[in-house]
Amino acid sequence: MTVGRRHERGALIPLAVPFLQSGTGVSAIGFIAAMAVSSTIVDVSPFSTNGALVLANAQGIDRDRFFRQLMAYGALVTIVAPIVVWALFVLVVA
Repeated sequence: MTVGRRHERGALIPLAVPFLQSGTGVSAIGFIAAMAVSSTIVDVSPFSTNGALVLANAQGIDRDRFFRQLMAYGALVTIVAPIVVWALFVLVVA
């Protein structure tokens, strides 16, 4: 977890309190779990701080190819992960 991510979550959680208290059916645990999963998903992108550091420090490889691989992996995770997490939290837990 990067320092930037900690600050983003810290700023968002107080804003979510009225939403969580309004009886929308979203639990605080579900909200925090969704925040944790989403912050992990965005960290695989080469545009994130972690992804850029991995790309910048990669040695002995073709950087353009590695960039494309990170982009493809990030796109795949962005498409597949929400479906998997939804299935786990909504279908399995419910």
